[in-house]
Amino acid sequence: MKTNIAHIRSWIFDLDNTLYPASAHLFGQIDARMKAFISRELKLPPDEALDLQKRYYRQHGTTLRGLMINHNVDADAFLDFVHDIDHAVLGPDPALLAALTRLPGRKFIYTNGTARHAAQVMARLGVASLFDGIFDIRAGNYIPKPDPIPYRELVSRYGIDAASAAMFEDSFKNLKPAADMGMTTVWVRHDEHIPGLDDDLSHCHFVTDNMVEWLNGAI
Repeated sequence: MKTNIAHIRSWIFDLDNTLYPASAHLFGQIDARMKAFISRELKLPPDEALDLQKRYYRQHGTTLRGLMINHNVDADAFLDFVHDIDHAVLGPDPALLAALTRLPGRKFIYTNGTARHAAQVMARLGVASLFDGIFDIRAGNYIPKPDPIPYRELVSRYGIDAASAAMFEDSFKNLKPAADMGMTTVWVRHDEHIPGLDDDLSHCHFVTDNMVEWLNGAI
């Protein structure tokens, strides 16, 4: 049975652990380099650096935002360092390419990472030519999801009608502002973002463990 999403004309995808599966372990490289950066810059032992990294992520939406607010860390130095990784662990994904090709309308990447990182990921997956824009952390003035401000900037910049847009995310919290704007939301689950008993998931209109399979069932 097909999911009724015939009204969707703008498709917005998170990048890490969404456009490619978490099983690719690409984000693990970024995670390790964030810890190394914090340890070096703040002169902390690795275990304390990791604790701070995760705490700032929970409190501020990104580790970077916490470092900027509390330690005046240079955002570009951080971003350049943590995204200096081996993208070769990703390869062409024909199933993803086929699913995205069938989607009607425009396609965008919305990431708390950088446009350069996104472009490298898209190129490795073989899907770069299908996308109409990348909205990254710099485009959002370093304000990360789920703050509503960059979501509004995203739709304004690309002339997106929220009522005819769908957003895909591995973080259920990052879908709340999209749903509040009227977007259809799809939560792509994995073990990194596990909801607590008190978490409200009513803003997640669809839930899947495999985005490509979900797309194939919807179009």
